[in-house]
Amino acid sequence: MLMKKYAIGVDFGTESGRVVLVDVATGEVAGTHSTQYKHGVITETLPHKQKKLKNSTALQHPQDYLDVLETSIPRVLEDSGVSKDDIVGIGIDFTSCTILPVDEQLTPLCFQEKWKDEPHAWVKLWKHHAAQPEADTINQLASESNEEWLKRYGGKISSEWMLPKILEIIHDREELYHEAALFLEAADWLTSLMVGEVKRNSCSAGYKGMWHKQEGYVRKEFLKRLHPLMENIYETKLSGEVVPIGSKAGELTEEFAAKIGLKPKTPVAIGIIDAHAAVPGAGVTAPGSMVMVMGTSTCHMLLSTKEEFVEGISGVVEDGIIPGYYGYEAGQAAVGDIFAWFVKELVPGYVEREAEAKNLSIHQYLEQKASTLPPGSKGLLALDWHNGNRTPLVDANLSGLLVGLTLNTKPEEIYRALIESTAFGTRLIIESFENAGIEINELVACGGLPHQNEMLMQIYADVTARPIKIASNKITSAIGAAMFGAVAAGSKLGGYDTIEEAAANMAKLKDKVFYPKQDHVEKYNLYYEEYKKLVNYFGRGTNNVMKKIKN
Repeated sequence: MLMKKYAIGVDFGTESGRVVLVDVATGEVAGTHSTQYKHGVITETLPHKQKKLKNSTALQHPQDYLDVLETSIPRVLEDSGVSKDDIVGIGIDFTSCTILPVDEQLTPLCFQEKWKDEPHAWVKLWKHHAAQPEADTINQLASESNEEWLKRYGGKISSEWMLPKILEIIHDREELYHEAALFLEAADWLTSLMVGEVKRNSCSAGYKGMWHKQEGYVRKEFLKRLHPLMENIYETKLSGEVVPIGSKAGELTEEFAAKIGLKPKTPVAIGIIDAHAAVPGAGVTAPGSMVMVMGTSTCHMLLSTKEEFVEGISGVVEDGIIPGYYGYEAGQAAVGDIFAWFVKELVPGYVEREAEAKNLSIHQYLEQKASTLPPGSKGLLALDWHNGNRTPLVDANLSGLLVGLTLNTKPEEIYRALIESTAFGTRLIIESFENAGIEINELVACGGLPHQNEMLMQIYADVTARPIKIASNKITSAIGAAMFGAVAAGSKLGGYDTIEEAAANMAKLKDKVFYPKQDHVEKYNLYYEEYKKLVNYFGRGTNNVMKKIKN
């Protein structure tokens, strides 16, 4: 009898890391285990120091990432009864852009006594926004210089990305910049430790580091104008081979294998960004299907055979998601966060009491009530900008709006209108791609929201006029990381030779598909036209009232 073979996927999130053990042949999840980050997100003070950090800082402790590997991998093997001899490969995905400075031995500078009290020596988490002035400087200079690469990122880069975060270090603590041998994405730091060799993944390098497969990195002339110390940064502090997604980073060293309870020489996949790993995790490996990674916010991932400049996207990268295709990333800055805000801050007491009496959560109760309402929530229309707009406007200073309130408006009507607004936001993104000549035939949803609210998914199908398939589980990114682990192994070791083969066997979708209801489609078309008028009026400079009152 043939022994089962397994791949390990490790999904590093914002608050914790999850390890999943997946049957390579069937995609069945044999075990999963999460480790909460002991230090969490560091926003106020360093763990051992009371000096207040500057506003919009978001740091992490790199030891927390090692704890995930050293705790959850042995635990998931023990709980599942699977032998380390049956693990063919391991892959990791990571929130990005999450970076850290290291010395020549790849030791984080914050581990050193000299630098432990310096905030810039720690991991800068993806949502570290203190580098916004640096991002503004880069965007302004790139726009003035007509830098072609800026078009690949929708016309603006984010403060969350690699160069703004490094430029912030130069501005604030130049000595530390000189001390660092390398600045690494957290995913690349971990795979480098695991295999004993530094390699950078094409996903993070492309979407967050401005790397291009054909043209390389940003021009030296531009970097020098940005700051003299930046001129040769890609040959020095950001050096390292850029390896395509789906490649093998190397094999586990004896030392690291002993730490995490796996066999030495176990193949390790090159790292990938978490949302991007969800694409093959949801079974999408070819153009035509848009993957929506839906949670507190939504990432919209798409594959294409061509590179086009699309308004407000977070990037287009060749080999960024699936080898051989251009991978596009767009997104909405808040989705589930909006619904959670409404439930937490605005739901009246009688709704809480009625939900409790029916033994329902407030979300379940509101969904039940809102599902009986017609499209348009009895005359309500909202803008989903409670956390700004990511695509297509790329403007964090925009804010939410609700039109049509009366003295008769009910909480469930507002709840549904907010859901509809996020669906309109997704449709706006779809149209941005279509205007660039990129076809989208269906949607595939994954993450937490699609499993929690069927009404939401039906509204999205009706608003976008497209069928929506749902991933079979909430841990799609981890599944995708495991697939890349299986590809790192290759068929000779019991894995797969391509990510397409891995996804065909390991990705699972729910049987239920949400199809658009034609009568709802027609009604939503009318509301969507009004939504676009509000987008243009408040978001494209006709009336800057949102920014004025925010200031």
